[in-house]
Amino acid sequence: MAEPKHIPVLLDECIEYLKIRPEGTYLDGTLGLGGHSSHIASRLSTGRLICLDRDPAALERAAQVLAPYRDKIQFIHGNFSETAAILDSLGVDGVDGMLFDLGVSSPQLDEAQRGFSYKSDAPLDMRMDQSAGFTAYELVNGWSQEKLSRIFFEYGEERYARRVAAAIVAARERRPVETTLELVEIIKSAMPAPALREKQHPAKRCFQAIRIAVNDELGEVRTMLETAPDKLRPGGRLCVISFHSLEDRIVKNGIAARENGCTCPREAPVCTCGFVQTLRSVTRKPVLPEPEELARNPRARSAKLRVAERV
Repeated sequence: MAEPKHIPVLLDECIEYLKIRPEGTYLDGTLGLGGHSSHIASRLSTGRLICLDRDPAALERAAQVLAPYRDKIQFIHGNFSETAAILDSLGVDGVDGMLFDLGVSSPQLDEAQRGFSYKSDAPLDMRMDQSAGFTAYELVNGWSQEKLSRIFFEYGEERYARRVAAAIVAARERRPVETTLELVEIIKSAMPAPALREKQHPAKRCFQAIRIAVNDELGEVRTMLETAPDKLRPGGRLCVISFHSLEDRIVKNGIAARENGCTCPREAPVCTCGFVQTLRSVTRKPVLPEPEELARNPRARSAKLRVAERV
């Protein structure tokens, strides 16, 4: 089976903002297929690249792609939310740049058996790390109607969240919902006719919400932003690519908390709250893909890159 074609998102922009030094130490916290990492590693001479991914299959694939740079790279099976602890365990006191691409990788979307896609039939899974226990099947068949409605609305921004949750609960009372296409039909059955005629697939928002909940993606992003930047050396860059508004808001607020977190009244002559600035925004607004990139890679259309520097 041929490897899925991989086009790293906002590649040129990430490389530019990371300001890679040949002797520096860098971290790719979401390795995926290794597209970003291969371009980072190619710019290193005596430097080092640490590559993390929670998906063992991704590590195996990327190791083949990155074979020419094997002497510069250390592969780690781990969650990017644990970046600081992982670097401590490796004896790394600081890095010169970090990259986190929060999107779902192409194999996870394209390989039906992973259960991420609403276009192919597969068991309800959606785990980034298949050694983890909690699956989409357990969520869909076990969570209350109220809880399902809440995640569809909050994580998927689904207008018909209550209707979809009610339809799922009614369906599973007859028999468990086991596959992705079974779930798609239930979601569609809850939608009014105008929603079914929209350009966007009617199940997209709910599938996004389930994936986020199964993998605790938003909690992991918050934890990463609270801890990982402390491992940047002064002048080191943090680059984070998000793909939906909830993630981008968390990234924006996480950087702002480290940049402008002083809680003292504006009229106070000096800061007394103890805030110490640790990051400075390099990009005040998110960097978006250029039209040329969107033409090559439609999956980049919702990508947003935010960059901050350690002070």
